[in-house]
Amino acid sequence: MIYRMMVTVFGAYGHTGRFVVAELRKRGFTPVLSGRDADKLSKLAAETGLEARPASVDDPAALDRALAGTAAVINCAGPFATTAGPVIEAALRAGIAYVDVAAEIEANADTFAHFSDRARAAGAVIVPAMAFFGGLGDLLATTAMGDWTSADEAHVAYGLSNWHPTEGTRAAGAVSRERRDGRRVRYANGRLEYRTDAPPTLDWAFPEPLGTRPVIGEFTMADVVTIPSHLPIPEVRTYMAAEAARELSSPDTPAPAAVDEHGRSAQTFLVDVIVRSGGKERRVVARGQDIYAITAPLAVEAVHRILSGQIRTTGVASAGQIFDAPDFLRALSPYLTAEVHA
Repeated sequence: MIYRMMVTVFGAYGHTGRFVVAELRKRGFTPVLSGRDADKLSKLAAETGLEARPASVDDPAALDRALAGTAAVINCAGPFATTAGPVIEAALRAGIAYVDVAAEIEANADTFAHFSDRARAAGAVIVPAMAFFGGLGDLLATTAMGDWTSADEAHVAYGLSNWHPTEGTRAAGAVSRERRDGRRVRYANGRLEYRTDAPPTLDWAFPEPLGTRPVIGEFTMADVVTIPSHLPIPEVRTYMAAEAARELSSPDTPAPAAVDEHGRSAQTFLVDVIVRSGGKERRVVARGQDIYAITAPLAVEAVHRILSGQIRTTGVASAGQIFDAPDFLRALSPYLTAEVHA
């Protein structure tokens, strides 16, 4: 029985971490609360009745204690440029699965580059970017690919009704900008390219009821790491609704506010994925509510499948590579709808 297994949540007191803790409990797991701020952990432990194990990424012994006796760890603590490496190392020492919700492009690329060989040799499972950005887009693109063995291009367009960023999103964005020296990034010609020119703007014909909306082209998200990590697609582009992009960049935009009993915000999303090959086109569309809240069932379903042996490979792998993508999306039906179009 995988249920009642203990799963460490690193960064459990953060906005996304709290959603993950709640989803683990809903699915029958026992979360172990961990993170760098002992006071916030103690408060969350008092609220939930769960065990708290403080740990910081510069203290390997504390990380080992945080993961001891657990079956997996879900890392929700950004910036992942700082946390991913040490928590993965601790997971490898403990011999347990690692899942994170990183949206940071370079942090995800580092995970593939630095841990693929070691994880494969150890038979370990490491799944980065198991979140709205990176994981969901990869599942949708893999579903769209179907029986195609290659494609010419993949496009992932994000139609967000708004984007009220969390403190963690802003901190991760600042780290990414620093790592890029202010440049923007895109995936073209089979590799990441860093550019100093302004991103293009265009109109995207989203499915109804959203309709045609202005978007920022080459608004590059973690999908440019996850999708080409296993799908032979040399051009992967991501787009963001212009209004949501403006809200993200504004320092005056407030944090998300809960509007229902689950703690979700009023934000809605539509993810429109188009894959093209040889003049043919396939499209998969996902719709739901709250990009932070939907990350929790994505990450927890991943842990469930890893621990129950529903995986296709080991090592470092993205969602679409390690899981049956169409079946995974069906499992998310209580949280989002996914439609496949020829």
